[in-house]
Amino acid sequence: MFRRYLTVTKPGIIMGNLISVAGGFLLASRGDIDLVLMAATLVGLSLVVASGCAINNCIDRDIDAKMARTRSRVTVTGEMSVRAAFWHGVVLGIMGFSLLAFFTNATAVFFAALGYVVYVGIYSLYMKRNSVYGTLVGSLSGAVPPVVGYCAVSGQFDAAAAILLVMFSLWQMPHSYAIAIFRFDDYEAAGIPVLPVAEGISKAKRHIVLYIAVFALVTLLLPISGYTGIGFMAVAATTSFWWLLMALRGYRPDIDVNGWARQVFGFSILNITLLSIAMAVDYHEAGSALFAFTL
Repeated sequence: MFRRYLTVTKPGIIMGNLISVAGGFLLASRGDIDLVLMAATLVGLSLVVASGCAINNCIDRDIDAKMARTRSRVTVTGEMSVRAAFWHGVVLGIMGFSLLAFFTNATAVFFAALGYVVYVGIYSLYMKRNSVYGTLVGSLSGAVPPVVGYCAVSGQFDAAAAILLVMFSLWQMPHSYAIAIFRFDDYEAAGIPVLPVAEGISKAKRHIVLYIAVFALVTLLLPISGYTGIGFMAVAATTSFWWLLMALRGYRPDIDVNGWARQVFGFSILNITLLSIAMAVDYHEAGSALFAFTL
């Protein structure tokens, strides 16, 4: 019984988000770490993400049945009823938002709610099934966790939080397009209009290269603005340049497209993990905040 309640929350996604939440939190903490606040932020947002994933499984059960990688999900096989998965998600969401509301602040809760609404409402219910821009819209929800971590400490949405939001949104695009390429048959069978299926793999390749190039430039805004130091800059420049070179290899005439896409996807995870760690340890005492607002 416990297994199905766990798997419906997509633990892999939760773990990936934990790293970015911690990175944003530690960047804002600048060495003065409130362990209780950090634990509450990590657990609270993990519960919110788990809630969104559980309800997403309810919404996607019809298309999940058509995809090889998702047809064994408990909401598809019938191991867990849609009703049970839905209410499981609701309870997790209430617990998560309650923790964030009690221990953090309105700004952090706002961005957690924004990410939730975009993912469960706008993306899952409509954009994913109906528009090639679904990936772009969904990228916003994927970029929210580090912002929540940052705002939980700072209490405001400043230049660093804005950079994190744009940076993680841009990262989502090549990461997601790479998945869509090596899972092309799945998305085509389910009728999901991701870019490689709707407009071709060649166009998806161009977009992957473009997004990685812009992502590389945006990551450098953290050290340029004074929020991180030379260590972060070195990591960002090295990993982003390597990722870009990897993406450009997709234009070789003899390339195995699926193998290449898996490499781009795999390195995207390593890249964002290293950047999250780097910004957590190579913070600066003061950033040049160009703007800030508090909810």
